[in-house]
Amino acid sequence: MKNVAIKSVGYFVPSKILKNSDLEKLVETTDDWIMTRTGIKERRIAGKGEKNSHLATKAALHALERAKISPHNVELIIVATISPDSNFPSVACLVQKAIGAKKAAAFDISAACSGFLFAMTTAKQFLQTGLYKNALVIASEKITSLIDWNDRSTCVLFGDGAGACVLTPVSGSRGIVSEYLHAQGEFGELMSVKTDDRDPCDQRSNQMRVPYVVMHGQELFKIAVNSMAEAVHVAVKKAKMNLSDIDCVVPHQANDRIISAVAKKLKIPKEKFFINIDRYGNMSAASIAVALCEALEQKRIKKGDNVALVTFGAGLVSAANIVKW
Repeated sequence: MKNVAIKSVGYFVPSKILKNSDLEKLVETTDDWIMTRTGIKERRIAGKGEKNSHLATKAALHALERAKISPHNVELIIVATISPDSNFPSVACLVQKAIGAKKAAAFDISAACSGFLFAMTTAKQFLQTGLYKNALVIASEKITSLIDWNDRSTCVLFGDGAGACVLTPVSGSRGIVSEYLHAQGEFGELMSVKTDDRDPCDQRSNQMRVPYVVMHGQELFKIAVNSMAEAVHVAVKKAKMNLSDIDCVVPHQANDRIISAVAKKLKIPKEKFFINIDRYGNMSAASIAVALCEALEQKRIKKGDNVALVTFGAGLVSAANIVKW
């Protein structure tokens, strides 16, 4: 089977910026408290009427333009998201309609912050078997719609955005050379979205409490570090490489302290890690997709480089890909 490579990338983030100084007016917190514990200075927030599918569509068009592929020729669309416009139709189908990709199969997957790598690995299988000739993979989140803005432990962490890539089969040694997907459902309660139960037969009220994220940060920290480090180890071994062969690591942007701990555990210099959490916060599935785009734009990734993509998220799920650029 041929290798599958990332032909192009694209991204989009909302124009509205929410700084730490703005959050100081909403909850009991300070810029220093947020920076010390997370490394975040600001994040992007979707504007009124700006839906997840709008972010996804703009990121998709950006990636397709760079790939010089017409939407009419797209054969598969996979969107990774945990914050869709609604339960259905899927964000992927809304993107398909918006860009006019009438030939494409389209569906969403839910793997929280690990969604982009889960989606890329899924798309790779379709391309390697020859079922499709190209795939548009998108990670898009309007996760601020799931945040309790009275909870300072979570509201300071998250932001909105979308990243996308076009995958195609290639000859030669470049491309996605290995992947690793893992789940630890037994720890799922450490980060979840809470909702109120409702009786579907109760016609007296159609009101339902807005869902919101609940997170046990201290318990998550150690599991996140160990899971991400293990994911890189496994993926590097499957690629028949050594950790020293990795030129750049693009991690999920959840917390700068987590990234530092992963770098220390892997004994890879932190200078090899691409970090943009200070400007965007945690955009869930979109974080690693947007970070990959910016790493390429800033020439942190060059032709021939070995790149490790690694992530961790609610579920609990983790993933890693090794890409020969």
